[in-house]
Amino acid sequence: MRPYQIPDTKYQILMKYLHWDQKTITDFSDTAVSEMYEKGYVFTRLGKGVMHQTRSVRIDLSKFELSSENRRILKKVPGVMLSERKAPVADYDFRLGKMAKDFYDTKFGPGIMSAQKVKEMLTDASKSNFNLMLDFSDPEGHAICYAGPAMLHYSYPFYPLGSSPKDMGLGMMTKAAEWARSSGKRHIYLGSLQRPSDTYKLQFSGLEWFDGKAWQTDLDAVKKILSALSTS
Repeated sequence: MRPYQIPDTKYQILMKYLHWDQKTITDFSDTAVSEMYEKGYVFTRLGKGVMHQTRSVRIDLSKFELSSENRRILKKVPGVMLSERKAPVADYDFRLGKMAKDFYDTKFGPGIMSAQKVKEMLTDASKSNFNLMLDFSDPEGHAICYAGPAMLHYSYPFYPLGSSPKDMGLGMMTKAAEWARSSGKRHIYLGSLQRPSDTYKLQFSGLEWFDGKAWQTDLDAVKKILSALSTS
């Protein structure tokens, strides 16, 4: 993984993130964006149009069915309901930025996400690549996403860690997959596979991962890749 610097309002953050290539697009049509995602690129928060080619992971929703494990997770968060808001959001609340900052500080380390960056992603279309906010209630959670007619990129989830069930994150992801399928999407993109802990994303049926050249369905192969990272 190569380090790069993420520009932010008050400081620059040094963060490692797996990517093999970077492109900045200027054509934001649904067709052009979908073609980039098909080639393993995903939108980033680095700037308008900035995309990284990575070990992207997605679900082919035509093959997606809830497994017994998926159902077990959903039973852990039985009251969670999902609604959607288009971004830029008109009723942005500063509390969202604080919640996201606290979440990423705790999960990944201080300085990974600022409240200002969250506000920018949700309110400034000239700088943000993301056009959808998924809101979860009972308990509360949110996810900053990109949605096209045939795909959803479930990108930046967050929720109050101190007051949420242990399986809240995976429950939100499962709910988002169900929502994407019911909305007629062909794929939901779940980010990348870059850390050994990312194996939790592999529990969905219809899963595919990008190996740098093509989409693969051999989960044992990518498990070996991730397992090797824990000893590298």
